[in-house]
Amino acid sequence: MKYWLTRVPLMLMLAVMMAAALVVPLTAAAASESTSSPAANGPAVYVIPVEQTIESGLQAFLERSYKEAEEAQAERVILVINTLGGRVDSADEIGNLIRSSSVPTVAYVQNNAISAGAYIALNAKQIVMNPAGSIGSAAVVDAAGTLIDNPKTISYWSQKMSTAAEMNGRDGSIAIAMVNPDAVVEIESLNVTKEKGEILTLSAQDALKAGYAEHLADSVDETLMWLGLDQRTVIELKPSPAEQIARWVTSPVIMTLLLIIGIAGVAIELIVPGFGLPGILGIVSFGLYFFGHYIAGFAGMESVVLFVVGIALLVIELFVPSFGILGILGITSLVSGVVMAAYDTSDALTSLLIAFVIAAVIVIIFTVIFKKRGVWNKFILSDRLTNEEGYVPAASKEMLLGKLGITLTPLRPSGTIEIGDERVDVVTSGEFVGNGKQVKVIKVEGTRVVVREVE
Repeated sequence: MKYWLTRVPLMLMLAVMMAAALVVPLTAAAASESTSSPAANGPAVYVIPVEQTIESGLQAFLERSYKEAEEAQAERVILVINTLGGRVDSADEIGNLIRSSSVPTVAYVQNNAISAGAYIALNAKQIVMNPAGSIGSAAVVDAAGTLIDNPKTISYWSQKMSTAAEMNGRDGSIAIAMVNPDAVVEIESLNVTKEKGEILTLSAQDALKAGYAEHLADSVDETLMWLGLDQRTVIELKPSPAEQIARWVTSPVIMTLLLIIGIAGVAIELIVPGFGLPGILGIVSFGLYFFGHYIAGFAGMESVVLFVVGIALLVIELFVPSFGILGILGITSLVSGVVMAAYDTSDALTSLLIAFVIAAVIVIIFTVIFKKRGVWNKFILSDRLTNEEGYVPAASKEMLLGKLGITLTPLRPSGTIEIGDERVDVVTSGEFVGNGKQVKVIKVEGTRVVVREVE
C-alpha cells in the first residue's frame, strides 16, 4: 500500500508531461496555420468619409471616429477624401489628430483633395488616389474666396504644408508650390517649373510621379486589396443625425441666422407680447444653436446656464427698473454664453454683432406695426373719457373772455358773479372785490375764470 502511495505522484507527473508533449505540437500547428493567413484574422479597418466642407463639425466627427478606432485597436484608418477645402484652423486640428493617433492613416483621394483637404491628405502615412482625382490648390482665401496676400499668413501655411509633406517623405517644395503664388518651384520629377502667379494642383498621375501618391485605385476596395487588408473586417463610419445637425448648425451662416431668429423672436415676444409664435421660434433657434455646439463638443452646461441667466435678467429689467444694471448684466451674461459655446471666439462675436443689428431692425419694424400691443401700454394710461362712453366733458368758458358781470358775492378772492342770466364761479388775481361791483373777465384757463373790478 505504501508503495502505491509513493508511486502515484510520479505517475501523475508523467501523465502531465505526456499531455504537454501532445499539446505543444498542436498549439504550434495552430499558430502556424494562423500566421499563414493573417489578413483574415487581424484587427478591423475603419473607413471614415471626409466628403464635405472642412469645418468644426467635421473635426468633431473625426475626433469621435478616431477615438472609436483607437479603442478597437484598429489596423488602419482610411480617410475617403472628396472636398474643396474649408477652414484652415479646423484642418490644422484634424492634421494634429491624424499625426497623434496610434492608428496609421491612409488617405484615399476619391475625387478632390483641394486646399485644406490637401493638408489633411499630406498628414496621412500613405496617399492613394483615384485616377481621376486631384490634389493641391491650397492657397489661403477669405470667406468670399479672395486670395489672402498677407506674407505672415502665407508663410505660416506654407510651413504647415511642407512640414506635413516632409514628415511622410514627400518633397516639401511641392507643398509650398500649392500654397504660395509667388514661389517659383522647379519640380524635377515632373520636368516642369511652377511659375510665379500660379498655384500648383497635381493630377493623380502627376502626384504618383512626384511621390505625392503611393498608388492609384478606382475604389476603397482596391485600396484595401493593395494594402493587403481586403480580408479584414471593414467598419464604415458615418456622421450620426446629431452630428449632421451639429455640422449644419456650426457653419457661420447658419449660426448667424439662428442667432438673428433667436434674438428677434425672444425680443418681440417680450416687447410685443401675445403672439406666441416669435417666442417659440426664438427659443427653438437658441436651442438648435446650443444643441449643435454641444454635440460638436464646443458647448458645455456653463454656457447654457449663462445664456438662460442673461435672458432672465433682461426680462426682469423690463418690469423692475434698475437704472440699467440688470440689463447690462443680462447682456453680458447672454453674450458670454453664446461666445463660450462657439468654436471660434472671433467668429462668434462677429455673428452675434450681425445678429443684434439685423434683429434690432426686425424688432423695430414689428414694434411700429403692432405698437398698440407693446408692453409699454401696461405702464401708460390710455383710457379716454369720451361722449360715446357716456362721459360729459365740462363746458368750455372761453366765450366769457372780455365780458362784464356783477358780483353776487364778495370775491375773497373767489366768489360768484352774474353775466347776463348765467351765474359763474370766478376768482380775482388776489384783490378783494365787494358785493354788487362790476367786474370784467380777463383770463379763462379751462374752468378757471379770472376777473378784475372795473373802476
